[in-house]
Amino acid sequence: MPEPATTSAVIAIDHITIRSTQSFDEVRRKLEASVPQLDPGIVASLSEGDQIRAKDYGEHGPKLSIFAQRNHGALLQIAGKRRNALQYEIGNPLTASTMTRHRLAAALYAPLRVVLYEDEQGRGVFEYDRPSSFFSQFGDERVAGVGRDLDKELEAALLGAAG
Repeated sequence: MPEPATTSAVIAIDHITIRSTQSFDEVRRKLEASVPQLDPGIVASLSEGDQIRAKDYGEHGPKLSIFAQRNHGALLQIAGKRRNALQYEIGNPLTASTMTRHRLAAALYAPLRVVLYEDEQGRGVFEYDRPSSFFSQFGDERVAGVGRDLDKELEAALLGAAG
């Protein structure tokens, strides 16, 4: 049986930090008010090939949704240093399918990951990697173009929550 083949590529990632003048709790509240939780029904509809529901969601649904949230700050309790730090998976299932239909490997980065944490002054800080910087590695303009659209959508959502 042949051995598995492994390849490697180094890519440049544009890392973004947005520092708010508002408290962690206020930034979190604003983010979660403006970016809704993912409707699990849309995932089921897409999985069933429901073109009508997909079209309606694309026209009337949110540009971004929160797929999941993880409390990373609570993990620091083991070291006696509990902090406010949340990791979000944010994206849009239609957007993901637009990329993965061309390059399945794009699923590695969809949905996007964003961390919101509290700095030493209690203010909220977002950090994330610019989507276009990792989606462009696939050498497919259909994927890279979606990455550039995600750059704008994600930045607008996070700046709105931080402002």
